Amino acid sequence: MKTGRGLSLASLIAKPDPGRPGVLLFGPDAMRVSLKRQDLVAAIVGPKGEEEMRLTRMSGDEVRRDPAQLVDALKAASFFPGPRAVLVDAAGDGAAPAVTAALEEWRDGDASLVVTAGALKPTSKLRKLFEGHRAAVAAGIYDAPMNREEIDAELTRAGISNISPEAMADLEALGGALDPGDFRQTLERLGLYKLGDATPLSSDDIAAIAPATVEAGVDELIGCTFDGAVDRIGPLVARLSGQGQNATSLVIAGLRHARALLAAKADHQGPASALARARPPVFGPRRDRMIRQATDWRLVRLETAVRLLVDTDLALRSAGQTAPQMAQAERVFIRLAMLRRAR
Repeated sequence: MKTGRGLSLASLIAKPDPGRPGVLLFGPDAMRVSLKRQDLVAAIVGPKGEEEMRLTRMSGDEVRRDPAQLVDALKAASFFPGPRAVLVDAAGDGAAPAVTAALEEWRDGDASLVVTAGALKPTSKLRKLFEGHRAAVAAGIYDAPMNREEIDAELTRAGISNISPEAMADLEALGGALDPGDFRQTLERLGLYKLGDATPLSSDDIAAIAPATVEAGVDELIGCTFDGAVDRIGPLVARLSGQGQNATSLVIAGLRHARALLAAKADHQGPASALARARPPVFGPRRDRMIRQATDWRLVRLETAVRLLVDTDLALRSAGQTAPQMAQAERVFIRLAMLRRAR
């Protein structure tokens, strides 16, 4: 993620420059902008900046109605020593005149100005102000997968440093699949999970903490089906039915799994390579199980599995069908398990 001057936002956050008067963070995803704003402000004023009153918060509407208060806030002294910041949230082009005056009045020793905004066109007055300024910078934050630099910054923040190469590959895949807020929370949980554990972070650790793509019971039913464990399907379907699962959701989960296996089987680089690129990502024992299934199943039988699941899904959604829905789901899973075991 680059600023208008070719600087990375991660480097700005890692080492704020007190000689830089202001930074504009903008983008269509309010959560992504909010997370970067939080990191940048914390880097400028430190962990106690807010309680020591070295951070002043304003809204775009406030500075638009009273531009002078923004200049006053930048120059106001604090009772506590240390760097200061003024945060202007949800600014738009209406706040541009006030921000222009503030940047013109800014001098060394004044507070750093951090401005956030939503999506801004290249013609936006506020964006052009920061991009054309001699020292202030603008950073666009877009809905794109996290890059390695951003992932490394989040790992440092979570206190995770001892990582196996396989786990690092999984984290990169997870960073591309989750939004930054969910990814940060996942790393925080991983940090607590590994607290006091000196062994490297592994794929199994990530699998234990990462958000599951399906509930564990559903995952086990699908896994047993494609393992060919016919005798386990009935009890699992009965248990899931008692937990309130519906037949359509089970069949859709099975169809998603079958399609992933079909893609893995057909990939010229092999199942492991295909599953490494899967979205959402697959981790740990579940990935190992899927690689084994993709290896064991014949391509033509996986194609048949997809067709049977599609037919069952259509039947379940049909207005004219009268057969018990969960029984139809159980029947197709048993057929698939028997297909796996057929010679």
